[in-house]
Amino acid sequence: MVAPVNVGGRTVGEGAPCFVIAEAGVNHNGSVETACRLVDAAREAAADAVKFQTFIADQLATPDAPKAEYQRETTGAGQSQLEMLRSLELSEAAHQEILAHCRRRGILFLSTPFDEASADLLDAMVPAFKISSGDLTNSGFLAHIARKGKPILLSTGMAHLAEVEQAVATIREAGNQDIVLLQCVTNYPAAPADVNLRAMRTMADAFHVPVGYSDHTVGNEVAFAAVALGACVIEKHVTLSRDLPGPDHKASIEPRELSELVRGIRAVEASLGTGSKEPAASEAATAAVARRSLVAAATIPAGGVLTDEAVTVRRPGTGLPPSMRAHVVGRTARVLIPKGTVISIEMLT
Repeated sequence: MVAPVNVGGRTVGEGAPCFVIAEAGVNHNGSVETACRLVDAAREAAADAVKFQTFIADQLATPDAPKAEYQRETTGAGQSQLEMLRSLELSEAAHQEILAHCRRRGILFLSTPFDEASADLLDAMVPAFKISSGDLTNSGFLAHIARKGKPILLSTGMAHLAEVEQAVATIREAGNQDIVLLQCVTNYPAAPADVNLRAMRTMADAFHVPVGYSDHTVGNEVAFAAVALGACVIEKHVTLSRDLPGPDHKASIEPRELSELVRGIRAVEASLGTGSKEPAASEAATAAVARRSLVAAATIPAGGVLTDEAVTVRRPGTGLPPSMRAHVVGRTARVLIPKGTVISIEMLT
């Protein structure tokens, strides 16, 4: 049994409700007001947490660092990656405002740090650290965060299993055992054919940790499939509108879709059941109508023998089941059994 992880009082692991993270990321466009509206959307959708991104732009990218292709497509080529990041950077005061709003609304605040100073800032704010796929091979950074002793949710996009193994070892060697691994494809949007949800089970078996899925596909269907396959965490980018300017809006879902995501996840969870093959209690009435019973094919007098020809199978399913035919044929009728009567054991000697 894989030990669960506790994130802000929520149990994350097998058998617990899926932990749903609304990834606001940088979709606030540098505005605290927009960030708070994203918090509201996450809370109203009944997500468990809302997550942002915390970074010092000058410590994240060089002036010459190119934008990713999807960033060029969504924000144009005229602005460098560093300039784009500077426009999306949140101050410490902004973080405190957003955190306070999360607490007022009763939703967990999370943020992904991209440098050690940002991790140090977040340490007093977050119940767990989410680490992006881009830092999975950044072993010094992983160790720095691991030593803080808080649960780590680690995305594994772009990684081979051996790289995930090294990251897990780095975190554990720093004294931290509370790890959740998230399958991820670092494309925005990601194609369903690239998602490889079965890698969740591979990582769970290899490292004995809870697993989940950080979803960059269009729509919610792949996230639902992930939950059905055992994802303990689902993370999904959310925006107030896909028409807003910025790098991640077009690959995000809007508030209505976030509500549909959470409702759908809870429905999938409810559908999984216990694994024991048995009828649902709600099926009893239908079984009485849809199943069949042994019925008199002709009138059988009291004292008459029930021949094979005298017994047939008809609805309803309120009498002896067809599987008991061999136990009925050859028996003697205790009473008159009119044609069409559902046969009961009390009618026979």
